[in-house]
Amino acid sequence: MESLISHYQQLLGLPSSWNVDNVDLSLPHKRVTIKLKYVGQDVKCPECKASCSIYDHAPEQKWRHLDTMQFETILVARLPRVNCKEHGVKTASAPWADKHSRFTLMFEGFVVQLLQHCASTQAVASMLRLSWHSVDQIMRRALARGMKRRDTEAIRHLGIDEKSFRAGHQYVTIMNDLDGGRVLDVVETRTTKATVKLLTSLAAKQRKKVLSVSVDMWNPFAHAVRKKVPQADLVHDRYHISKYLNDAVDAVRRQESRALNTTGDKTLIGSKYAWLRNPENMSDKQRADFDQLMTCELQTGIAWSLKNMFRAFWVLTTRDAAEYFFQYWSDAVDRSKLKPIIKVKDMMVRHLEGILNFFRHRTTNAVSEGLNSKIQLIKASARGFHSFESYRTRILFYCGKLDMAI
Repeated sequence: MESLISHYQQLLGLPSSWNVDNVDLSLPHKRVTIKLKYVGQDVKCPECKASCSIYDHAPEQKWRHLDTMQFETILVARLPRVNCKEHGVKTASAPWADKHSRFTLMFEGFVVQLLQHCASTQAVASMLRLSWHSVDQIMRRALARGMKRRDTEAIRHLGIDEKSFRAGHQYVTIMNDLDGGRVLDVVETRTTKATVKLLTSLAAKQRKKVLSVSVDMWNPFAHAVRKKVPQADLVHDRYHISKYLNDAVDAVRRQESRALNTTGDKTLIGSKYAWLRNPENMSDKQRADFDQLMTCELQTGIAWSLKNMFRAFWVLTTRDAAEYFFQYWSDAVDRSKLKPIIKVKDMMVRHLEGILNFFRHRTTNAVSEGLNSKIQLIKASARGFHSFESYRTRILFYCGKLDMAI
């Protein structure tokens, strides 16, 4: 028995003030219970870390440890209580576990590693014979460690984007480090107040060094950026602009299709995705079919040509050239008299400064879109979230690039 106790004393790596007092093996329950005893003369106050005398010992507590040869391993101990002159009677910290946790640090570290390789909290819970709530709490403690350790180094280029949370137009706003490819924080809703809160999560010295913020044309984002990082340039994202133009082309197609359908002309029926593809992404057959559509001299064809023309805007090398091109393109849009395209053009005119800032920073929300795809996989794996905090926890856990090691 002495050799077994000595064996576990070494395996657990306990400080000299703690000894293994007893080891109990239960074969029916497949469990190893290790009883620990405090043998030190004094103990540190958990609040001020001052060395204090022992007042008494707290009631017996249990912690789940890493399994021993597939046997569930439980540590049992009575933690000493200190009599601190400043803080009164306090229970000392367990060197093997976080405060309020019923799992050892080594066990929690193992759970975190499993979670990082498995997006399903329930799958990890089932594998380790834990409740979903227990795994969720371990994840939250790991996230708190990671957020506390995050440095305050300069972040030059931010991206702010929205992501759906629940049905019924409920959104969260996500702030990303575009250079680091990571999520910095998440807040509920997409209002100016929420975005200000999001930007305030950065240290003041970090906010002062931000050069640009990539956003779509949602005004609350712009208002918050001007308020909290006024020195930074607003850069309106090319991917959202492309989406607006695609939506406008589709609106023209729907209008024209309804008009043609009244005369029995089915030309545009089933052609939605043909107009949304870029030429380089078409197969030979798709290109042949599309060329046939373009010979019909449709209004949708004109709208598509204007959308495709604007792609050249992003490859220009100077701001002056971009400004000249935009004016040329705008005139072409006005001559088309296609209201959906004109509506998008008018919106772009109102936000032209932010669009032209692209040529100063060459930043886009491509990183944000990639992170959004990862977040969508997390959401699908969880089959939705009941609370915002659970959603935020998982976004930062999997996309924050945090140091969460024990």
